[in-house]
Amino acid sequence: MVIRRDDGEGVVCIGQASHAWLSGQLARAWRDVEPREEVCLAAEQHDVGMAQWDLEPALNAETGLPQSFMEMPLDVHLALWTEAPRKLCTQSLYAATLVSMHGTALYERRDLTKLGDADAQKVRGYLAGQRALQEELRGRLGAPEGELERNQQLLWKLDWLSLALCLDWDLEDALDPWPFDRDEVVVRCEGRRLEGTFDDERTMHRALASAPRVDVSFRLDRAASRRTPGPR
Repeated sequence: MVIRRDDGEGVVCIGQASHAWLSGQLARAWRDVEPREEVCLAAEQHDVGMAQWDLEPALNAETGLPQSFMEMPLDVHLALWTEAPRKLCTQSLYAATLVSMHGTALYERRDLTKLGDADAQKVRGYLAGQRALQEELRGRLGAPEGELERNQQLLWKLDWLSLALCLDWDLEDALDPWPFDRDEVVVRCEGRRLEGTFDDERTMHRALASAPRVDVSFRLDRAASRRTPGPR
């Protein structure tokens, strides 16, 4: 599961974990983050469940390109989001709690009436499991009332902003008021430029493994109140 970014020379495939790296860089520049290290870690690692998948993503037979993050089958997506907070428990229980809350926030936005009964039940099962995990972790953390909720909302903003940068979405009022502790923020991530399309998944995997690495950077400027793609 990757983010596909057209740069005029081909499709730049940005792994979910690389996009999350952008979120972490944005978090470190964000004003008034507390507890700072734990929130920055959660932002940077919120897609840790996707890291292995990014190495050999599934082929979208219709586009001939790797599946984007919006094309992943439900079962796979649920499995990876179930694993993500548990992986983070080895680093930080606080970050793991935020990532679990982020996953449930994503799935709470789904209209289950548009899913079949079996899929809707899978989502309900995921949500119940994550809420139980969050309750357990909250009890161990003893975080102040409302702090985790506030930081989960920040994680949502950081995730969205990182995706907006990668996909050239309109930032609208996302940077008003200016949220950073400096007037200019430069962030970067890595992708792989993939040329052409593919009929065979193994061939696509080989091409992706040998594809040229691409630096993708962005400059956020307070005076301009907009993002400017940087050198690649």
